[in-house]
Amino acid sequence: LLYVTAFMTLPLLIIVAYAFLTRGRYGGVRLEPTLGNFAKALDPTYLSILGNSLLIATVTTVLALLLGYPAAYAIARLPNRWRTVALVLVVLPFWSNFLIRTYAWIVLLNSEGPINSLLVRLGVVGAPLDLLYNRGAVVVGLLYAYLPLVILPVYAAIERVDPQLQEAARNLGAGKARAFRDVTLPLTLPGAMIGAIFVFVPSMGNFIVPELLGGGKTVMVGNLIRDQFLVARNWPFGAVLALSVIAFLVVLFAIQAAVARRINAGGSHA
Repeated sequence: LLYVTAFMTLPLLIIVAYAFLTRGRYGGVRLEPTLGNFAKALDPTYLSILGNSLLIATVTTVLALLLGYPAAYAIARLPNRWRTVALVLVVLPFWSNFLIRTYAWIVLLNSEGPINSLLVRLGVVGAPLDLLYNRGAVVVGLLYAYLPLVILPVYAAIERVDPQLQEAARNLGAGKARAFRDVTLPLTLPGAMIGAIFVFVPSMGNFIVPELLGGGKTVMVGNLIRDQFLVARNWPFGAVLALSVIAFLVVLFAIQAAVARRINAGGSHA
């Protein structure tokens, strides 16, 4: 309780307080209450950046689920000794610096990089593609960075599913596909939603990947928040933008909790 209060509750309260204060002439804040920061956040320019961030984060999250769920399912079906190896490989990228891993994608995606060189050599394309400094590159970078955050909770959810439930479904005449659809998928849906939240929220707040792989052309809300605090020195407006990301997080957790309660209620009635 002390840890949560000191490192989560109090900083959040400070951010909330800043959101209602006025920017100082040379940065910082003045103790003059105002709602102007919230009105400024509704400016079409900032709303477009928020919409762009939502789009990129949503695409990244969907792709992470499409790739991460089958990967987690395959890992859960491996023999025990290979399962451990596979899980180590999943978390292995976290052992290196995030910035270095992002720079590695610049090498891979640039016009003279190995991906373009291979495509040209195979005759797939006649000239190098523009794979870098666009939205696609940002999505690739975010997907690579946060894909393990989907695989791990989905794997944990699959591991908790009682194999006898699938066996019962098969004994009652369900094929593999229907047993997965009616038994495994509903029971692992809360884990998949947790993984989706773990990808969506940091994708919205990330500013390193858009800066490096987007080349400054793709501005997301994370870049905007960083600039407000460190460049423009407009802390109250930066606090409002940070609260917008936190609001999305709260909504997503509420949806996940509702889905989990519904699944648990359905299981108890059964």
